[in-house]
Amino acid sequence: MTHYTSIENRKIRIAIVGCGRISKNHFGSIEKHQNNIELVALCDSNKEILEQHQNKYKVSGYQRLETMLESEKIDLVALCTPSGIHADQAEIVASFGVNVMTEKPMATRWQDGVRMVKACDNAGVRLFVVKQNRRNSTLQLLKRAVEEKRFGKINMVHLNVFWTRPQEYYDQAKWRGTWEFDGGAFMNQASHYVDLLDWLIGPVDKVHAFMSTARDIEVEDTGVLNVRWRNGALGSMSVTMLTYPKNMEGSITILGDKGTVRVGGVAVNDIQKWEFEEEKDYDQQIKDANYETTSVYGFGHPLYYKNVIDVLYGKCEPETDGREGLKSLELLIAAYLSARDGNTISLPLEY
Repeated sequence: MTHYTSIENRKIRIAIVGCGRISKNHFGSIEKHQNNIELVALCDSNKEILEQHQNKYKVSGYQRLETMLESEKIDLVALCTPSGIHADQAEIVASFGVNVMTEKPMATRWQDGVRMVKACDNAGVRLFVVKQNRRNSTLQLLKRAVEEKRFGKINMVHLNVFWTRPQEYYDQAKWRGTWEFDGGAFMNQASHYVDLLDWLIGPVDKVHAFMSTARDIEVEDTGVLNVRWRNGALGSMSVTMLTYPKNMEGSITILGDKGTVRVGGVAVNDIQKWEFEEEKDYDQQIKDANYETTSVYGFGHPLYYKNVIDVLYGKCEPETDGREGLKSLELLIAAYLSARDGNTISLPLEY
């Protein structure tokens, strides 16, 4: 087992790499936890965007990752860059003895994900994979119900991600919609929902997928996935980025011998059915758990940061480390292999 060094009696020094769309969730989280964590540097290959953020946050900015790591004292680097370059960047950061936090998906290729875990293990640093949706109040209640075995035997599970991403979204940057850097609807937009397949229900036995593309991109924007879990449960997932005229639904339905739950809304933010054979006191919290969301990202980033901070202070273990991140990456790669070759794919991908 790797021995990690805890940080004591000072703020955690963080740098953000990639100042694009998702980075604002990280800047906001740092601000909320400013008593324990401070932004010390920024890195972005786009000079104009970098200067904008430098002026806003009053910290040093770098266009080259290695230069930043050589010049600054950093405890943690958050990778908010295109998914396909996470692995190379994580290796570089780890080689400087710095902890890594990466946005989803951790990588676009299975071997890249494994490479990230090994690089951080060898360097004795932490690898955190952001799964902020797990912290949403609705999913925390659902996770509790599953862990307490309130469903009895789970027989059927279904997820919908009916969102929209117009061609202009993909045209924002050359890396969007590419196999190498981005991945498609399952890997990018719906990856937090793929994560629920393993996190909530358990290890997956087999998957079979079909995918299609309507936009002018390399990857899929629509797909269906059939799943068989090792515990015998069956399920499916329907994903599209072609919903008219706007994001409509991100939902999960679980049907068991002794319970039925549906969490819907735009981003699993609304518990619409919650019925169990045996009632529990926290069933009264259902209405309080539901929340309005203007964003499919939800409000989980600050809560995710809380765990990261506690881990680096040596107070607890990570909720989602690199190995946990590999579980959903493995499912994603299995789905892509199935869609490409027309086969049912068995897991694990390797022993």
